[in-house]
Amino acid sequence: MKARGFLRGGRRLRLFAAAGAAALTSWAGVARAAPFCFDIGAANPGIAGFPGPYAETCVALTGSNTATVTFTSDVVSGNIYLMGNGGSVDVNVNATTFSISGIILGTNAGTGFAPGPFTQGAGGAVDGFGSFNLTVNDFDGYTHSADMITFTLTDTSGTWASASDVLTANDLGFLAAAHIFVTSFPADASNVAIAVGFAAGTGPSSPVPEPATLALVGLGLAALVGGAGARRK
Repeated sequence: MKARGFLRGGRRLRLFAAAGAAALTSWAGVARAAPFCFDIGAANPGIAGFPGPYAETCVALTGSNTATVTFTSDVVSGNIYLMGNGGSVDVNVNATTFSISGIILGTNAGTGFAPGPFTQGAGGAVDGFGSFNLTVNDFDGYTHSADMITFTLTDTSGTWASASDVLTANDLGFLAAAHIFVTSFPADASNVAIAVGFAAGTGPSSPVPEPATLALVGLGLAALVGGAGARRK
């Protein structure tokens, strides 16, 4: 009887361990695939009188060395913060060499706008926020501005382990920046920009786990605790 009980306990322990390992492995995969999003919330004097955040930046890993980066305008206190002109958006890429793959897409849901065309720049200083190694430039200013800009990055010198690894802080601690045109919402190209300036974001320290991720972690911990209990018995 003792031998059979021992064997049953051993099987339970192995099952608990397997369940825990599977859950934690799944959690690691979800964490690697989870988008890395943060606010562009620090403003230079040109737009400091308007409350942020001014835009959201999201990075999504699409392969071991490819990622999409999307900037989306925010609407705050009746104003929308459009992005355009030189340095429409800027990022500091965590790679020795890299490129933008395909077309840089910009859209504007407002009336009368003709966003772009957008081109890749060599990078440079952004007023008040240090230097970035990649700049996306717009053809012109307000009437060509966008409320969404997205592009795909390719690391031509290595790989990224997760979406949060794609960007790295610049000399002043910022990951990304944008050239902001403040206008009333809904945006209309026949109106003028109320103010123009730059804003930047530092990003969270790590991606925020989604509910499904937390559930997987809980399952893994429960399995490990259950296994420990079975072993004691």
